Amino acid sequence: MQTNPDKDEELQQKVNRETARLPWTELVRHFASGNVVWIADELDLVDVAVRIAHDDKASIGQWMAAGQIAKVSDAQAQTWLATNAELWASVVSPFILVQQQKIRH
Repeated sequence: MQTNPDKDEELQQKVNRETARLPWTELVRHFASGNVVWIADELDLVDVAVRIAHDDKASIGQWMAAGQIAKVSDAQAQTWLATNAELWASVVSPFILVQQQKIRH
C-alpha cells in the first residue's frame, strides 16, 4: 500500500537532513550516467524528493508536463560547468535531484 507523501514527516525530515549544496563538478559523473534530474526553482526540492520516493506518478507527471522536472540537459550541464555552479542536491536512488536556489525548509 502506498503511503501519503504529505503525511510522511519522517521521510521529509530525513531528506531535508541529507540535502546538501554541491559543486556541479562533483555531479558530472552522475550526469554522464543519466541520473541527474533538474527541479525548477518554484518547486520545493524536499517535497519533490519525497513524492518521487513515494512513486507519486500524478504529481511527477504534472511537473514533467509543465517542464518543472527534467533530466539535466547538455546545455544546463555546460553552463553549470562553465560557471562553477553550486546546486542543492538530494538523492532519491537512483537519481540525484538538483536545484539552483536554496531549499525552503
